[in-house]
Amino acid sequence: MLYAARSPKPSGELDFALVWLVLALLGFGLVMVYSASIAFAEGSRMTGHQGHYFLLRQSIFLVAAMVTGVLAFQVPMRIWQQVAPFFFLAGLVLLIVVLIPGLGKEVNGSRRWISLGFANLQPSELMKFFAVIYAADYTTRKAALMHDFKKGFMPMAGVMLLVGGLLLMEPDFGAFVVIISIAMGVLFLGGLNGKVFIGLIGVLLAGFVALIVMSPYRLQRILGFLDPWADPYGKGYQLSHALIAFGRGEWTGLGLGGSVEKLFYLPEAHTDFLLAVIAEELGFIGVAVVLAMFVMLVGKAFLIGRHAARLERNFCALAAFGIAIWLGVQAGINIGVNVGLLPTKGLTLPFLSFGGSGIVANCIAVAVLLRIDWEHRQMMRGKTF
Repeated sequence: MLYAARSPKPSGELDFALVWLVLALLGFGLVMVYSASIAFAEGSRMTGHQGHYFLLRQSIFLVAAMVTGVLAFQVPMRIWQQVAPFFFLAGLVLLIVVLIPGLGKEVNGSRRWISLGFANLQPSELMKFFAVIYAADYTTRKAALMHDFKKGFMPMAGVMLLVGGLLLMEPDFGAFVVIISIAMGVLFLGGLNGKVFIGLIGVLLAGFVALIVMSPYRLQRILGFLDPWADPYGKGYQLSHALIAFGRGEWTGLGLGGSVEKLFYLPEAHTDFLLAVIAEELGFIGVAVVLAMFVMLVGKAFLIGRHAARLERNFCALAAFGIAIWLGVQAGINIGVNVGLLPTKGLTLPFLSFGGSGIVANCIAVAVLLRIDWEHRQMMRGKTF
């Protein structure tokens, strides 16, 4: 499982490379959200025909997220471990509340938001973070039982099935996939029997196929994904226009603000399909830079987790690994959807896409990574937590 080894003494108080990387993602996302949304905002009554509507709201979300991240950084990891079950329970309550008519807000046939008046809260985004710390805490407490399918895996499986059921009732299949990936990844890295893990992967794949076949709208998405040009004005509309955006961008793009697809052709240009706008305006080079930044971010998270494992701080290690899996899987799915490798799912690109709940959850996750790394640096100086 996790192991101990002598680690090199870190220098400095914070991993500023990680800080600047995240700030670069947030800043770049703000610019691209404005570019992708300005035409839609000017033409929509909902926004009062104000071109800067989404820019202003995203700026507010960023400030709130960074303040929340700074506050989250102040919390010692032992406290995160202690409150993990309570946060997870709070997340379950929010997932139930969002399904109650009159409390949950329905948009495009999905009930995923709770209106707070000034903004909408999306419980599934917060649940991703709660799932990380809960899975890390559970696996740490049950470390001696990870070889036992009944005692080690089944309790977590029952809880995750409950979460999955609530998410599928919204429906939010994308969040369901991310959260299941987090739980399975953390359990595996925490010592779950390899043969059991492989068997469960097979069961999950069979379950995903069954969910798709039993749900007409999911099946239609799969059919549209396989051949978007067969029905470019119906099932394949989003993907076909995303692919057109990628094709128009070529190597260097049309220039910032030069996208045509964002002019009421590509739906959700500032959220789910922001990468397509980046591709059209900044070309292959812009997309490659985005991919490189996410590879560095996920790599940083895994390195922090590995360092924690060497110091035998198992909860911290698993929390860092869980965050890496979360951000990597979600970014991978969003990128895959944009380039036509995966069926269309309602998952945003972390740190970049428009949305308050997602940005806040992402910044809390980074704050926890920085806290884990900071505590390691302090421990090397002889301090304890």
